[in-house]
Amino acid sequence: MAAALCRGPVAAVEAHWESLRLKWQWCHAVHQINAPGLPYPGIVPLLEAAAAQPRLRRLCPFTSHFALFFSSSTSYPWTVQAGSIEPLRNGRFRVRRRNPVAVIGEVDTPEEAVSLVLELLPTGSEPAITSSHDKCV
Repeated sequence: MAAALCRGPVAAVEAHWESLRLKWQWCHAVHQINAPGLPYPGIVPLLEAAAAQPRLRRLCPFTSHFALFFSSSTSYPWTVQAGSIEPLRNGRFRVRRRNPVAVIGEVDTPEEAVSLVLELLPTGSEPAITSSHDKCV
């Protein structure tokens, strides 16, 4: 991740997308081994649906408690854009607005959830930028 940050915001954003995808695929595989048959939130298909959208793909993704957020900064402190999507254990997806924080809907598919978040994304939003405190050696 440090090397990607040194190459600039585009490389950092791509590294975040790839890192999240691999992390959650691994977590899902471990869950299937440790708790076969128990539901697992649909974070992997959600990441795939979000990554397929160019307006979201240029923002830096991060997760917290399974919820997916989109930042215009490539490192903490995050600058969250639009809202968040939380995959639920029942297979549905809850979408929240950022400011003011409110649930705006629950939908059946990750694609529907991504569509709702895209509606919350400000028009003309800028691509992610590397935070000013990121240091390259």
